[in-house]
Amino acid sequence: MSFKFPRFASVLLIAALAAIPGTSSAEVAPKKVIVSQAFQSLLYLPFYVAMDKGFFKKEGLDVEKQTAGSPSVALASVISGSADFSIHGPEWTAIAISKGAPLQIVSNVVNRAAVWIAAQPGFKYSNVENLKGETISTGMMPTTSTSLFIKLMKEKGIEPNKDLKMIQVQIGSEIGPLLANQAKVAVMYEPGLDQAVSKGMNVILGFPKMYGPYAFSSVTTKKNTDPDAIQRFVNGMELAMRYITTDPEGATKIAQAEFPTLDPKVVDSAVKRMIADSVYPKSVATTVEAFDTGMKTQVYLGNLKEMPAYKKVINTAFSDKAIAMK
Repeated sequence: MSFKFPRFASVLLIAALAAIPGTSSAEVAPKKVIVSQAFQSLLYLPFYVAMDKGFFKKEGLDVEKQTAGSPSVALASVISGSADFSIHGPEWTAIAISKGAPLQIVSNVVNRAAVWIAAQPGFKYSNVENLKGETISTGMMPTTSTSLFIKLMKEKGIEPNKDLKMIQVQIGSEIGPLLANQAKVAVMYEPGLDQAVSKGMNVILGFPKMYGPYAFSSVTTKKNTDPDAIQRFVNGMELAMRYITTDPEGATKIAQAEFPTLDPKVVDSAVKRMIADSVYPKSVATTVEAFDTGMKTQVYLGNLKEMPAYKKVINTAFSDKAIAMK
């Protein structure tokens, strides 16, 4: 015997199901967003934690990660609409905004100038002036590590083109000339730094402590991106940063999984160093202090003609709500 369900009853059933806790539209159909990261980098660990621990999923997002290969390509993907968010240095966003691009930074990712200088064993170092006349391995320009190094040299009265021999190599390959004895010193990011340390090299200077809070990497999106999707994404990032703070060992395991070809001990040391140096933010907020320090460097280097206004680049509405979460 067949039984026909009355149409009005079907409507009532659908309405009733929608009202049941735990069957929200976010859970039934998460919003799909695409994130274009400049590189696969240990610096972006908060983003990987948010994905791997399911914090984005918890917020009702289905996040697809894409790797652009450079900051400019990552940002271009947002401007063109092929990605919803991009992760890279905030200076790229500030430059684009100065040219009229309708963009905004909605979350912090890296809160220190995550650059260090390593030297061969036995290299005598007491101050920056000891580097004068030396051969230095650095990343190929344009990159922040080399830019900060050049800035530091000039501030100390050392002219890089005259007083140093700089070997510029592909980013991530700075350890090569150091191990081959072609350079006594190298300017490095992680995990290259701790790869060098594992080979007996010494860390002689750290930019994170030198500069303090520094807007180094951020999340960028268009101004007309769905605000609900932005809030969910920023919430996920906030949860990830809280997790790194409370469970650094768990965060390290995620980093090791994200970089399976690296020595787990190197990854462990690199993450510990960056946590100790406050490279990973405590929250998604980008402070005025961190923003100003980062942008002043870009003005000094000539990448920006003038200091951008904080509120023209940073939208704090989403981070404020995320930080207020219980």
